[in-house]
Amino acid sequence: MTKTVATPQEAFWSGEFGDEYTVRNDGAHWIASNAALFSRVLNSAGPVKSAIEFGANRGLNLQALRLLSPNIELAGVEINDNAIAELKKISKIDVHHQSVFDYKPQKKYELALIKGVLIHINPDRLKDVYRVLYESSSRYICIAEYYNPSPVTIPYRGHTDVLFKRDFAGEVLKLYPDLRIRDYGFVYHGDPNFPQDDITWFLLEKARG
Repeated sequence: MTKTVATPQEAFWSGEFGDEYTVRNDGAHWIASNAALFSRVLNSAGPVKSAIEFGANRGLNLQALRLLSPNIELAGVEINDNAIAELKKISKIDVHHQSVFDYKPQKKYELALIKGVLIHINPDRLKDVYRVLYESSSRYICIAEYYNPSPVTIPYRGHTDVLFKRDFAGEVLKLYPDLRIRDYGFVYHGDPNFPQDDITWFLLEKARG
């Protein structure tokens, strides 16, 4: 599908900076750290048969999920051309080359995942992404981002207006009252074995009728 760029932040990530990010974030150590994080998520969720990731980049998170659950059905949505090229090298992933704003859920997955992406979304468009996450999930939503109790904008690698911290999970919970917190946790950048970039993760679960 032809991609479109909806915001200055998307233009930033679909261009040269996003290309550099894709190159910079490569290696088995990233998959190992992600597998450690998602093992905690899946320990709380139980067996998950399908998952979709928004802002999948080169697929490090999806590869980690497959390590933990070899038969899981996977899909990824990504806007950056170079990241898509890497993502397509991984077998058995349904790849969507488009903006999250353009993605129209055609099916539901047990787990809808977003990690390190909401922090780069234009704050005026966050509800659009929350809706896509909610509508793509049949049961769980995993949000793994920088946390701050109130919205703040911080410089990012010499750039402005491309990184925003806030209580993303709290906003999703308020927007969709049928969701509840199943589990949450924090991974420190100085973890001696499996570090993450000071990520706070939340596993949200839909009410089951």
